[in-house]
Amino acid sequence: MTDPLHDPLPASPHDEPNGELDGELDGELLSLALEAARRAGELLRDGRPDDLAVAATKSSPIDVVTEMDIAAEKLITGFLADARPDDGFLGEEGASTAGTSGVRWIVDPLDGTVNYLYGLPTWAVSIAAERDGETVAGVVEVPMRGETYRAVRGGGAFCGDRPLRCRPAPPLDQALVSTGFNYVEQVRRHQAEVARLLIPRLRDIRRGGSAAVDLCDVAAGRLDGYYERGLHPWDLAAGDLIAREAGALTGSRPGEPPSRDLAVAASPGVFAPLQRLLDDLGAWHD
Repeated sequence: MTDPLHDPLPASPHDEPNGELDGELDGELLSLALEAARRAGELLRDGRPDDLAVAATKSSPIDVVTEMDIAAEKLITGFLADARPDDGFLGEEGASTAGTSGVRWIVDPLDGTVNYLYGLPTWAVSIAAERDGETVAGVVEVPMRGETYRAVRGGGAFCGDRPLRCRPAPPLDQALVSTGFNYVEQVRRHQAEVARLLIPRLRDIRRGGSAAVDLCDVAAGRLDGYYERGLHPWDLAAGDLIAREAGALTGSRPGEPPSRDLAVAASPGVFAPLQRLLDDLGAWHD
């Protein structure tokens, strides 16, 4: 059975098999993503009301989606559609169009909604551009840190103008690893058990509350690794590219790419032992 969220878009009849032209397009996509993320970040930071209204709920009352979340996605998709009207979209808050250009934007307008609701600083705007099914540009804007992470496929990863490299690999028992927890109670219980079994085998575990920020923290050397179950394409796309361009490895179960079943990102020396341990512990199922 195919997954429409991950099916690659058809190639554009106007695509050129020319690396220089491809690079120019990827640079254009990055520039648009940077501007869209900047605008959305300002909207969310400056427009957050003190009595933040909850517009709806997602999978349970714990997981909230706010009016600001929806407004940020509309801002992003409107800006990008004005610039590139033939592109497709996949957004957390409902944007879903196929497009005809071979480019699709994957948008999480507010990753870390609970942190945002409570006034915690770890939330982000995440925008990635896919071209013919492969992520080629990614931006994660973290307004309360004043940080903008970016990457183009094959061009390295940066925070502002600073090149990013993941940490040198420590032994697994000296690795600082982050994770996240689902909002469905049965899944949370299993994730808590996996974390309980992991803690004695690591330096420590962190729970930041934003997958996009955790992936960028791996890229920046603030974490040795990160894993989580239940992520969607918009949670992963930009941060996964940024982590890989900073030298990290990413995947799911051994031999598989990151997926909703499990996403793992870590410095090269930590990745394989962490991945094997998570697989042994059954982190990918209940």
